[in-house]
Amino acid sequence: MGAVLAGRVERHHAAGDATVRDPPSCTELSGILYNTGVGTINVSEARENLARVLDEAQSEAVVLERYGRPAAVVVSVERYEQLLDGFEEAQDIAAFDAALAEEGPNIPWEQVRSDLGWR
Repeated sequence: MGAVLAGRVERHHAAGDATVRDPPSCTELSGILYNTGVGTINVSEARENLARVLDEAQSEAVVLERYGRPAAVVVSVERYEQLLDGFEEAQDIAAFDAALAEEGPNIPWEQVRSDLGWR
């Protein structure tokens, strides 16, 4: 995920030295997770060749087109889970960056532990 995160857009805020980065797009994530190209097939042909589409989806994303426009993407379960993990990681980093950019006093760790009921 380092390569994806390094390519994000950075915005600097006047509130301090914190940098807020935009999360990577789905295209950027899929480009990192799939080292091969992206296959394209129309929906009618995919319907007739579903087994082949599923086999191809194990190594690359397969875009299903309807009337010449992308309608859906078929990916392997493994790639789907990687995309979800990458998306969640990007959201966590964006939330962390936003929290760093917030103004105001920090909350001491002992108070956080107490507020959460941790001892």
